[in-house]
Amino acid sequence: MEFDTPLLEGRLLRRYKRFLADIRLPDGSVVTAHTPNTGSMLGCAEPGSRVWLRDSGNPGRKYPLSWEIVEAGGATLVGINTGLSNSLVREAVEQGVAGELAGYGAIRSEVRYGNERSRIDLLLQGHATAADCFLEVKNVTLAESGRALFPDAVSARGTKHLRELMSVVESGLRAALCFCVQRGDVQVMEPADRIDPEYGRTLRLARARGVELFAYRAAVSITGIRLDAAIPVRLPD
Repeated sequence: MEFDTPLLEGRLLRRYKRFLADIRLPDGSVVTAHTPNTGSMLGCAEPGSRVWLRDSGNPGRKYPLSWEIVEAGGATLVGINTGLSNSLVREAVEQGVAGELAGYGAIRSEVRYGNERSRIDLLLQGHATAADCFLEVKNVTLAESGRALFPDAVSARGTKHLRELMSVVESGLRAALCFCVQRGDVQVMEPADRIDPEYGRTLRLARARGVELFAYRAAVSITGIRLDAAIPVRLPD
């Protein structure tokens, strides 16, 4: 996925009210940008960090600039826009990067399903030999010591989605969870057990009951983001 316009560079002053961030631009002016990320952004919202913003081109928006990328730890570019994760995974499936999910002729988005009134991110259909696949996507920005970690805050919603995926498997269809890791400095994906032990417990149960777990790492640049490598999902004892 390529950005359709050049991104604007700045320095993060603060993130606040969950969806807002104050950014200082190179000319010294300060702008307030929309922050398209519902998580805590642990490790990705340090004041003083270099950030890049996308201009929506819509002057009618209250906050026409959106925060897209941060330089975390002074070296690694991280895509923080959770709204891109479904598109990135869909692109990876369509381009054959996600080989485990190849062979489906149709992909539908945001389809209602489940006993808990959920919407599946991507529904893969039309495979010659495999059952329809209900694919949940989780955006990942947190990393420690080469490990991508999810979630970065307690996620009751994420745990609910795991329960729904287990029900899909019980019905005889295919269910999978794909971690979309929007950074390139990690080698393995793990649950963030110290942040949300219930999510970690449910993730282990889901794998044991047949939910497939995948993780794909992104190459992030200020011109675009794409998933380019699979990394293993590890569930430590």
